[in-house]
Amino acid sequence: MSATQAALTQLLPLAGDTFDKNKVTPGLLGFLVFAALAVGVWFLMKSMNRHMGRVSFEEAPDPAAAGSATTATEAPRAS
Repeated sequence: MSATQAALTQLLPLAGDTFDKNKVTPGLLGFLVFAALAVGVWFLMKSMNRHMGRVSFEEAPDPAAAGSATTATEAPRAS
């Protein structure tokens, strides 16, 4: 048996006596993890807005539509 297992087998019964099993909260560690995730999402959204602001998108005309438009505007040839 390792030292970690021996320590857990001795400490777990003590933890069972002191905590109310019906009242479990995430505690400080849960709050810190949640806050870190929130800050990370905020920085990602800020970066995305900056990158989307740099994009200048102008749609190129469709070559197939441009070809059909020029043939439709040409006058029919006399035979």
